[in-house]
Amino acid sequence: MLTYPIQLLLFSWLFLFPVKETGKVIAVKDGDTIEVLLNDKAQRVRFAHIDCPEKNQPYGTKAKGFTSEKCFGKLITLLHTGQYDRNKRLIAEVILPTGDTLNRELVKAGLAWHYKKYSADSTYSLLENRARMAKKGLWVEKEPVAPWLWRSRKQSAVGSRQ
Repeated sequence: MLTYPIQLLLFSWLFLFPVKETGKVIAVKDGDTIEVLLNDKAQRVRFAHIDCPEKNQPYGTKAKGFTSEKCFGKLITLLHTGQYDRNKRLIAEVILPTGDTLNRELVKAGLAWHYKKYSADSTYSLLENRARMAKKGLWVEKEPVAPWLWRSRKQSAVGSRQ
């Protein structure tokens, strides 16, 4: 039997090389979460590198609509490393039938932030800065609130009512 360090070394390569899987989008939960039919099983997918406004937040409905328009009912390709978030959603980039990456398209349209806490991909920072400069989408607002701050404020408000 292999020792733990050797097992870890042998299996760690799985997270270095992205896997491509194709499936049909069967639901759009919000701007950055979809459900995809993979191998006859529904898999919830969280978009890598980005964070869209929450449903009840300004531009949340627009982000969901954009995502729906681009991918609902279509065959897409997921590019992922097998990582899941705490809600058991697969973290992935979503490649559209056109070849465009939906994650990037959302940032370009000003409907998502680069989620720097979980992503070091500078492409997303560049796209966000371009959208800000062009005042696209949510960047027309004077002081847009990032979704992670929106969620923490919401949690604080719930805690203070108890």
